[in-house]
Amino acid sequence: MNEEARLTEIPVSTLAWIGDAVYELYARTRVLGDGRLQSGRLHQAAVRYSSAVHQAAAAERLLPLLTEEESRIYHRGRNHAPSSVPRNAPPQAYRIASGLEALVGYLYLAGRRARLEELLNLVMSGSEA
Repeated sequence: MNEEARLTEIPVSTLAWIGDAVYELYARTRVLGDGRLQSGRLHQAAVRYSSAVHQAAAAERLLPLLTEEESRIYHRGRNHAPSSVPRNAPPQAYRIASGLEALVGYLYLAGRRARLEELLNLVMSGSEA
């Protein structure tokens, strides 16, 4: 079984879990700038990028740019029944954000760092938080 086939066997919730961490690290790196802000302000800036509402809007912008395979992973994540109820976001935004996180996790684990960075750059620069 090749690596990509193995990755499709990973539960989509696990892909989203990894994707959430990768996305968060990317957002934190983006807001770091020259590193002179205090950690509290950095956190506030990163949270704006990481909110389910921001991620959902970003996912909607990315959809036309996804390959067939990426779209399949995204839809698996979006359609997966969440194990928790979102506290700070509408359920639909949470599901769309989960799809984006699953895609990010998949690309990260597949070692497709150039494509991952390309999409995350589009997400982060498409609407500054």
